[in-house]
Amino acid sequence: MATEADVAVLVGLQASGKSTFYARCLSDRYELVSKDLFPRKARNKQGRQMRLLAAHLAAGRAVAVDNTNPSPQEWAPLVELAHAHGATATAYWFPPDVTGALRRNAAREDRDRVPDVGVLATLKKLRRPSPADGFDAVHQVRFDGRGGFEVRAA
Repeated sequence: MATEADVAVLVGLQASGKSTFYARCLSDRYELVSKDLFPRKARNKQGRQMRLLAAHLAAGRAVAVDNTNPSPQEWAPLVELAHAHGATATAYWFPPDVTGALRRNAAREDRDRVPDVGVLATLKKLRRPSPADGFDAVHQVRFDGRGGFEVRAA
């Protein structure tokens, strides 16, 4: 558990490395909230996500929201809820690498694979987050070429 409540909002295409980044870099300090963990036919995934986020924040826990979160429409409610609970909101921006994302996505199996059109539709909505969006910090995340990640202030 993190010492301070923070909402880490992962922003990027499907298969951009967000879930792997969470597992390797944040999982020891942040609880995970992701619509991908809900049953496929679950209703009102957004409402469910917000309730889980609020419960973690009320308990003083740091939370990572691992979805594509491509635009202010998706991340603004997360930032607002973080601040309402006295937590910070940190964006982790995964700049688009369409070729790499499509290649990694093609290697996925079953439910984990997203139709290519889904990746391309996310690309059309994808916007780089900034402090002007209410984030307390924005970090850029890229693969480091050695199986890890390079994180720097964006």
